[in-house]
Order: sequence, then C-alpha cells, then structure tokens
Amino acid sequence: MTVGHEHQHTGEPHRGGGLANRLNWLRAGVLGANDGIVSTAGIVVGVAAATAERAPIFTAGVAGLAAGAVSMALGEYVSVSTQRDTEQTLLAKEERELLEQPEAEFDELVGLYELKGLTHETACRVARELSDRDAFEAHADAELGIDPHELTNPWQAAFSSAVSFTAGALLPLVAILTPPAAWRIPVAFMAVIIALALTGAVGATLGGSRPWRPMVRVVIGGALAMVVTFAIGRLVGQTVA
Repeated sequence: MTVGHEHQHTGEPHRGGGLANRLNWLRAGVLGANDGIVSTAGIVVGVAAATAERAPIFTAGVAGLAAGAVSMALGEYVSVSTQRDTEQTLLAKEERELLEQPEAEFDELVGLYELKGLTHETACRVARELSDRDAFEAHADAELGIDPHELTNPWQAAFSSAVSFTAGALLPLVAILTPPAAWRIPVAFMAVIIALALTGAVGATLGGSRPWRPMVRVVIGGALAMVVTFAIGRLVGQTVA
C-alpha cells in the first residue's frame, strides 16, 4: 500500500475538537438566560415607565416570557437540527468513501497525523492501529472532528434554551413587581445588571476567554436596552394619557 498524504477530499471541513458539541446545550442555556433577562427587562421597564399598576406590568412580562421561551426553543431546535443533519451527511459520506476507496482514505489519515507533527513512520503506525480498531471512528475524529456516538442533540439544546430563558426572564419580572412603585425600576435595573454580569462571565468561561470584556459588553447592552425601552414607555405613556 502506498502511503502518502496527497489525496484530499474537497468539500469536507477538516476540523478538530468535539468540545464545542459537548458544551452546545450549556452555551445555549447561557445565551437563553441572557436573552431572557434583557428582553423581559426591556418589556417590563418600558411598561413600568408608562404605568404604575402591577397588572399591566405582570401581563406584559408573562406574555414576553412565554413568547421568548417558545421562540428561543424553536430557534435552537432548527439550528441544532441543521447542524446534526450536516454531521450525519458528512459521516455517511466518510463511511461510503471508506468502503469505496479504503487505501486512499488510509493515505489521507496518515497525512492528517503528519500535519499534527507525527513522523511518517509514527503516523503510519497510529493510522494502522486506529483503523484496525475502528476505521470509521478514526476517520470521523481526525478528518471531521465528530464523535459518531455523540452527535449534537436538538431537543436537548431546545429544552435547555427554553428553561434558561424562562429562568432569566423571571428575574426582572420578580424584581420589578416586588418593591414599591417608586423603587421598581431602580431595583429591576440593578438586578438585571448583576445578572447580566454573571451570565457574561459564565459565557466567557465556557468559550475559553477572559470574562471582563464579555461582561462589559452584555452589561452595556442590557443597560442600553432598558434605557431605550424606559424612554419609549414614558413617551408612549404620556402620549396616550
């Protein structure tokens, strides 16, 4: 068997690492919580700027919570389903190529290990041992960065996103309904800022980056959203009145 790494397939993204797939549901949860906090805070602050009555604030907040949770779950399901379909298509293509041209696939596997820094002899030995154990799994990992036994789960991502959005949305809703009317907006504002800082830090940690810059971004974005909706709510409330 001629061993080399000239043979390369076009149209296959050779990527490494399955950590992103394994943390997909967790990141969806963090994003869902962040969206729940910001969107619901914007709604309730805007309504609170227009009226001091609890019923309209509660109604608007609950409606926004329900709509947002369904929207986030649906969006995650569609997105992750598309990703899963792509993974399955790539795996099926790889399995077919292993059956039709096993020698060329072996050459490609050796070449990929050489690109990672192994000598030609070591790459051949590693490729042979892994192929003897499970050729399909070895190629899926080295060429595609996919674990065939741990494909992304759209239902898991959708459920995580919906639950986290709901949890995040409850915070500004409770924060604005609990205190007296004069303190509603300041209390909700501070609670949202603290919560956004925490979700920004968690998201940065999951992404492997330093937390300060993401924290500042989400805090500024959330504060800006509340300021804008407060101004719009106050303006609309006065106009209607």
